Amino acid sequence: MFCTTEELEAGLSSITQSPKDAGVVELIVRRPGVDEREEVPEANLDPDVGLVGDNWLARGNAKTSDGLAHPEMQLNLMNARAIALIAQSRARWKLAGDQFFVDFDLSKENLPPGTLLSIGTAVIEVTAEPHLGCKKFMDRFGRDAAIFVNSDKGKQLNLRGVNAKVITAGVVRVGDSICKQA
Repeated sequence: MFCTTEELEAGLSSITQSPKDAGVVELIVRRPGVDEREEVPEANLDPDVGLVGDNWLARGNAKTSDGLAHPEMQLNLMNARAIALIAQSRARWKLAGDQFFVDFDLSKENLPPGTLLSIGTAVIEVTAEPHLGCKKFMDRFGRDAAIFVNSDKGKQLNLRGVNAKVITAGVVRVGDSICKQA
């Protein structure tokens, strides 16, 4: 059911071939409530609420002193090639809990914190807050997958994904481009 370490490592070459300057939004997932996932064809992004209809703002975050939503963790993006390898089925991608699955190089080298990205008609900024595999990720995709994304190589490539925040409101549709801004 879950991939082995060997299977995951064998898929690294495909992941590292992801586009570096301009990629594609493959899937958008809204999280209306805890452990709820809704695939949507388009999403509105707003600097105050993140992905409109998502529970990021209402959910809050234990990492903040006041328990409110973490402003540097408004959006989660994951590499589509990575989740395809890990999940083994497109129907399971949404279990990762990210809102955007993109065919795009999310590595630290390609997208250091502060990088601005155009995604659909919106602009977002990659933040420094790390995005790592947690217990839920391990339960859904296996121990080997959690170790894989949290390894030194996994962290360098941001295989679990990146956090971002909305800079300029806009609409994002499945199939839209995601590009580094000059």
